[in-house]
Amino acid sequence: MTAPLLQVENLVREYTLPREKLLQPPGKVHALNGVSFTIEAGRSLGVVGESGSGKSTLARLVMALDQPTSGHVRMLGRDLHALPREELRLARRDFQMVFQDPYGSLDPRQTVERIVSEPLAAQGSGRDEQRERAREALQAVGLRANDLGKYPHEFSGGQRQRIAIARALITRPRLIVADEPVSALDVSVQAQVLNLMQDLQQEYGITYMLISHDLAVVHHLCEDVAVLWQGRIVEQGPPERLFTAAEHPYTRALLEAVPQAEPPPLAVNPLDSPA
Repeated sequence: MTAPLLQVENLVREYTLPREKLLQPPGKVHALNGVSFTIEAGRSLGVVGESGSGKSTLARLVMALDQPTSGHVRMLGRDLHALPREELRLARRDFQMVFQDPYGSLDPRQTVERIVSEPLAAQGSGRDEQRERAREALQAVGLRANDLGKYPHEFSGGQRQRIAIARALITRPRLIVADEPVSALDVSVQAQVLNLMQDLQQEYGITYMLISHDLAVVHHLCEDVAVLWQGRIVEQGPPERLFTAAEHPYTRALLEAVPQAEPPPLAVNPLDSPA
């Protein structure tokens, strides 16, 4: 039987607070408290919740950028946090990340070529392969090959996020963890980036773990949605069911918080106004 692409089991992450009094033990905060879910290849998962619910902590643990207090993150059956350092480095070909801020996530001192090819360089690929794959990745996200020699400040916010997506795409990963990938962009650009991610999903067979507070963004890309509240998943299912027949009060509160467009006011004929 083939192992799931990603399996998260009873994930717990505690953080120790500063000691308030010398003789008292320090307090603890549970950023995640027993989170479990499975992502099958080809079925993207959206994780939604308000700020402080544990979404970004979950992303860091799935990417093996932080150590869990307890629990397991298995990629294709391998426990990422139990892998030796060298094996983990090689395993990172299969999972990459797109960060929220397209300004802060790109080194302004590096060229686009160096930024995009960085994951391949970490894998030990040669310069010729890095340059060719960087060119292919840029073209896949709608940029030009001659953009390789430019610097991040020469691009708009939407273009910078395309560069970040190209960097994640270059190792041809099975899973991309996208942490609020469009929240820092103008509304007019958000749809373009989401459509690009959807096209890449179909072309390269990528599975997304999409973290967002925006239910519409998740609905656009994901077959399943998990609602995270105070470090726990309180509801999970297809977006069509959650958005129309949510069972948990927190899910319903998230839905009610989504802004609704108001109809324009009716035009009033001055001749109909009372004297």
